Amino acid sequence: MNQPSQVLSRGLARITEAALGPYQSAVIRIGFAGTWLFFLLREFPHRQELYGPDGPWDWNMGRRLTLDNHAFTALMWSSGQLWFECVYALAILASAALLLGWRTRTASVLFMVGVLSLQNRSVFVGDGGDNVLHLMAIYLVFTRCGQVWSLDARRKAREQRISTDWTGLALWTVLGFVLVVTTAAGRLFDSAWLIPVLLWAAWVGLALWWLVQRLARSAEPRILLDVIANVLHNGALVVIMAEACLIYATAGWYKIQGSRWQDGTAVYYPLHLDYFSPWPGLADLMSTSGTILMVVAYGTVIVQVAFPFTLLNRRVKNVLLVLLMMEHFVIAIVLGLPFFSLAMITADAVFLPTSFLRRVGAFATRARGRFGKGGGEDGTVPAPRAPEDSTPGRVGFTA
Repeated sequence: MNQPSQVLSRGLARITEAALGPYQSAVIRIGFAGTWLFFLLREFPHRQELYGPDGPWDWNMGRRLTLDNHAFTALMWSSGQLWFECVYALAILASAALLLGWRTRTASVLFMVGVLSLQNRSVFVGDGGDNVLHLMAIYLVFTRCGQVWSLDARRKAREQRISTDWTGLALWTVLGFVLVVTTAAGRLFDSAWLIPVLLWAAWVGLALWWLVQRLARSAEPRILLDVIANVLHNGALVVIMAEACLIYATAGWYKIQGSRWQDGTAVYYPLHLDYFSPWPGLADLMSTSGTILMVVAYGTVIVQVAFPFTLLNRRVKNVLLVLLMMEHFVIAIVLGLPFFSLAMITADAVFLPTSFLRRVGAFATRARGRFGKGGGEDGTVPAPRAPEDSTPGRVGFTA
């Protein structure tokens, strides 16, 4: 076998035999779920004005918009107040479940439904962080993001025997009933076909996974499903990384074309907008030095443009990654955009080194052992199953 064939063979084996980046996928799961959960809780007193059927952007206006842009939102299935409260509560519960890693496969789908339903209902009340969260909620459905730092991983580590997963079966039954009813009523496919088809595919995929684990007499069907899941996971991680690079590249190159960024004064103006000045005294202090503002403006452009090109050099990439996270932390404090900054920091976290994340996990485990009862799952990832291993890990839904 020649050299190119060997490289191709090793590459195919790597992307099919395991779900890569388990710690990175866990971080983005926790980060995006936490960002959305905190936002929903923070805006809970204002939920009617933001997304309610009788808010400034009322149900009829939202309906006309979604009929025009074909965006998916479950809030358009009914104009009732009770339905709105149920969808909002579902979004909170799905975010909490995904944050904790409970039934991550099902929780990621419900998380996507919650994000799209609320954001597409009122598209004029968000910021750039909403756009990032919107896209990442879809990508997370394709990832195996519960391998570590999740209740699913802890439950799997504690299992000693094969058992029927009645909780997963109940979730699958309820979700299937909702899909059948909404499809029969013509509500589900009111929007573009992508999200409805994805929901049905996820539901059928869970059923197929259950059937293979319960009825398959050999290891081949289970291995085939594992390979498909690994390829989808690894592909989704690549898309997430490409999306983050695209965000910074486009932001940086657009800034280069702006005259205010060219003369180094661009940072001054948002500091003096009332909407972006939660701390006027701090903004005034920062804007007293033209040199500092110029350095910040030029540094922002340089870091954003250069970051995608530094992925080939790990050390330089890590340095710029720290600078980008610090930049968004400052934006959260100075400009009062915490949820935008959390979303971007989470997107940046997909590039964090595995060794660093493992140390963070080990530190958290030790801290839990000191202040709690200790024990539990240590955050390690099980090795890929050998092809000849025909013993299924469990019978039932892993959700």
